Amino acid sequence: MKIPIQNIYYLLCYAWNKLEEKNKVAVHFEGQTELVDLFAKVLINASKLLLKRGIDKSYIERTDEINGIKGKIAVAETLQKNILFKQKTICTYDDFSANILSNQILVTTLQKLLKVKKLDKDLKKQVRALLSMFPDVKRIVLRKTHFKQIRLNRNNRFYGFILKVCELIFENLLPSEEAGKYLFSDFRRDEGKMRTLFEKFLLNFYRLEQKEYRAKGEQLTWQMETLDEDSATYLPTLNTDISLIGKERKIIIDAKFYKDTLSVGRYGNQRVRSAHLYQIFAYLMHQENPMDKKTLSAKGILLYPEVGKSCDLNYRYREHDIQVKTVNLMVEWREIRRQLLAIIR
Repeated sequence: MKIPIQNIYYLLCYAWNKLEEKNKVAVHFEGQTELVDLFAKVLINASKLLLKRGIDKSYIERTDEINGIKGKIAVAETLQKNILFKQKTICTYDDFSANILSNQILVTTLQKLLKVKKLDKDLKKQVRALLSMFPDVKRIVLRKTHFKQIRLNRNNRFYGFILKVCELIFENLLPSEEAGKYLFSDFRRDEGKMRTLFEKFLLNFYRLEQKEYRAKGEQLTWQMETLDEDSATYLPTLNTDISLIGKERKIIIDAKFYKDTLSVGRYGNQRVRSAHLYQIFAYLMHQENPMDKKTLSAKGILLYPEVGKSCDLNYRYREHDIQVKTVNLMVEWREIRRQLLAIIR
């Protein structure tokens, strides 16, 4: 299932909760088929917008040999180097600089893009031009932990979008057989990554695109008695992907990203995946609360991306409707939005 790159971009922006930034960073998709070209273009356009606004700067402590005195004198080092007769000192002082971690991550990512083998040549020219606009920012050895160290505030929150793109590029660059070059992994082929993306996308989509329900991931409590304290510690967690909670209705959605919606039985007949049906059934049973009427008639939906043909199966257990649905991620975005809203109506 090779989802069009423009739809991947929409899924990511919803999953990141960065729709406002997506609208500011204009990206055209005509003729683009490579994910790396898309994200390079997004990063280029976002960086240009950042430069117009002014890049983030901060005070950084530096220790240098300087003319005169600035900040705090390192007396021992100054005397050891015997430079006082030259009217020089070694001082520690605060320098207001753009050479901070957020900018270092951006510059390092741009430099890595230049080494991606299949990146469009015109985009590489634009990346080189951009790098010349960050002369004081040094490249670093980029690690996953760097992205967790950034603290955003109201003044620099646009960096949140840029850093998400940088992190995605970082996670999907693979060393090529040619030394110093990279290949960009098409994560659309990675079922695990797409499953996580699909779950996060759906949760934030329903948070943002409708007002009837409050959307959240819900931690449920097993409604069975444990006979000793030790047994209780071994119970697995019971967390829904998406719980939609309204005044009178409740819907639990379990997002499933599989290349085949249905399993194939021994004789070639198609079946709902039993493990998935058990899971949504467990959610419905263990969220019931006699004091909350809507939990007694909550609906459960197994939601898959459409592969080959659509799926619309409907069952009922007591007061609970249980549905198996698909959404077509290959169509134009407005149609995807329409399908997802129709599912909860």
